[in-house]
Formats: sequence, C-alpha cells, structure tokens
Amino acid sequence: MNENELEQLKEQEGHWVAVSDLMAGLMMVFMLISIVFMVNVETERNKIRDIAILYDHLRTQLYDDLNNEFAADMQRWGAELDKDLAFRFNNTDVLFDQGKAELKPEFADILADFFPRYVNIITQPKYRDDILEVRIEGHTSSAWSGAANEDDAYIRNMDLSQERTRTTLGYVLGLNKVSGNKEWLKSHLTANGLSSAKVVRADNGDENAEGSRRVEFRVRTDADSRIATILENVL
Repeated sequence: MNENELEQLKEQEGHWVAVSDLMAGLMMVFMLISIVFMVNVETERNKIRDIAILYDHLRTQLYDDLNNEFAADMQRWGAELDKDLAFRFNNTDVLFDQGKAELKPEFADILADFFPRYVNIITQPKYRDDILEVRIEGHTSSAWSGAANEDDAYIRNMDLSQERTRTTLGYVLGLNKVSGNKEWLKSHLTANGLSSAKVVRADNGDENAEGSRRVEFRVRTDADSRIATILENVL
C-alpha cells in the first residue's frame, strides 16, 4: 500500500468516526426526548388518575348526601336516585297529562318540596365549583297516537319533551326558596328534551312505555372536561 492509499484510508476512517460520533449523538438526543416524553406522559396519566379518584369520591359523597336527604320521600314521590346522580321521577300519573306540557298540581307540589332541598345540597362549597351542569331531562315513550310513522312520533315527542323541561325549569327557577342561588342556577341549570332517545326496556328488550315517560334531574361534573384538557396538552 503506497502513501496515497494510506492517506485515503486514514481520511475514510476519520470520516466514519465522525459519522458514528454524529449518529451516537443523535441517538442520545432521541433517547433524551423519549425519556422526557415518557416522563410527561406518566405525569399526565397520574393527573388523570388523581382527577378520576377525586371525582369518584365527589360523586359517591354527593350520592350519599342526596340519598340521606330524600330517602324518606322517594317512595311517595315515585322517585329514585341512581349512583350516576340521576334523580328520576317516574310516576306518570302525577307528572303531566298525556300530550300536555303543563305541570300537574301534584308534581308542582313535589318540585316545590324537592328542588330547594336539592339545590341546598349541590350548591354546598364542597360541590358547587366542581359541578358543570344540572340537567333537567324530559323523556317520553316512542308512541304517539295518530303519528304518520316512527319519525313523526319521534319529532312530536321531541317537541313535547322539550316543552315539558322548559316548563319544569321555569317553575323551579321561580321558587322563592331558591332565589339566593338563582344566579348560580341560571349559569348551570339546563332543560333537555330527549324524546324517546333513551327509552326504558325490560329484560327481554321490549320497551317499557310507562317507565320511559319520566323527568330526571342529573348532575354533571367537570371531570370529563378537565381530563380532555390534560389529553390535549399531552398530544
């Protein structure tokens, strides 16, 4: 091997050493980025877990407070409270006349008793800042006498359920006993007519028309929105 070839070989070796050093450096950079990313993901995952635990505890505590307050009343009201914080009025005989949106006197009396006590609980300092929405939901069966077809029945029931929830909202918002919380209620209380979108079904899958006609008061916390914000920051 002559001197020129030896010099060329040394240059090539130097070139490959430089390239390998560069590749090693890049690998270290990528490893550091990956480690930082994994640490951030783990941190955000822990935040999500902590939020889930917090709101599960809040939901359980709120359920217990509501249940303790209304346990003696629910049977005579034809009402029930679910673990998901849906307070459901099922007794169609006292809610509304068929096809009408005006509150029956019996239901108005129940709401006048129920709603101020309900508001006193959910607006306590330990709950009020974590509540995103208090939904009044109106539900119907899928039937409508004289409807042209199923779609027509659904639309008619939608109009009816929405009108009923607005009537209910207007009544409870006007109660003197909730006047001190009216501004909070006006920013959290909503009326939601759902027609037959969530009918009640028996174990065999058949629709329970009577059970489907109901009014629910449902609390939504802001846990979902806070978790969504964390996920957006991660991604």
